[in-house]
Amino acid sequence: MLATLLPFLFVQAAAAQAAGQTQPDPRSPMEIVAAAPASDWREIGASEMLVMDVGGGRRVVVQLMPAPFAQAWIGNIRTLATAKWWDGTSVNRVQDNYVVQWGDASEKKPLPPGLSAAGEADYTVSATSLNPREMTLGPADVYARSTYFYRGWPIAGDEGWPNGGAQKGFARGARAWPVHCYGTVGVGRDVSPSTGTGAELYAVIGHAPRHLDRNIAVVGRVIAGIEHLSSLPRGTEGLGFYAKPEQRVPITRLRLASALPEAERPRFEYLSTSSATWTRYAAARANRQDAFFIRPAGAADICNISVPVRAIP
Repeated sequence: MLATLLPFLFVQAAAAQAAGQTQPDPRSPMEIVAAAPASDWREIGASEMLVMDVGGGRRVVVQLMPAPFAQAWIGNIRTLATAKWWDGTSVNRVQDNYVVQWGDASEKKPLPPGLSAAGEADYTVSATSLNPREMTLGPADVYARSTYFYRGWPIAGDEGWPNGGAQKGFARGARAWPVHCYGTVGVGRDVSPSTGTGAELYAVIGHAPRHLDRNIAVVGRVIAGIEHLSSLPRGTEGLGFYAKPEQRVPITRLRLASALPEAERPRFEYLSTSSATWTRYAAARANRQDAFFIRPAGAADICNISVPVRAIP
């Protein structure tokens, strides 16, 4: 039911606003989130998070994509983190309104054994491999025929939403893929057919570069500490790379959260995108009723409906 309700609420709220009707929920999006019951939140497992400590005592936490997305690269990332491969590497690239990139600047550090190779076909997955009960329809999109949220992640697809909802099933050949929004983490690569190993990673720090969708592996998103990346000095070489070694920002430690002592493990939870609170929140993002807003937009881009994530005390 929720999967088919979201676009209806976008239209319904916009139409009611135009007709001067009283809105059923005048709260701001964050007020709606703040009132969400505990049952609408899902804790992120420690094995699903990377903890990266950079120079100056700053910490960045990355949530990894859930299966079935990008599993070959994520397997490599787990291997690299377990091998402590990123310790002593650095942030090497900061391109304004685009990405921050980190890895081995020398490109000579040996990779640990056991890394998997992934092909370009793995940038997408079969839409039929997704659990329809965990899919919620998203807004209309100019980059894809459909968008939806799956287990707390923004996803795009090459087939329209099935009549009657996802439970009716997608066509056998339908594909789905994660999208690039602010904070998205992806795998750096060379020109095709290179797909990258996962040793070079980047985080989006600007306007959502949706043109990268299906061209690079999306493996996660920054859920804490994005300010430690977005505020770094911009690189002056081509594509924002740092010109001098001393400009690079050292990575002192990068681990899976599950590898840290329990007392050091961060704990986070996200708002379930299959919950009733999510439906109200998403509709409010498209139809702001706060006192500041004169004319609600009546629409929202999928990256404008960011999934709320909060620390667990």
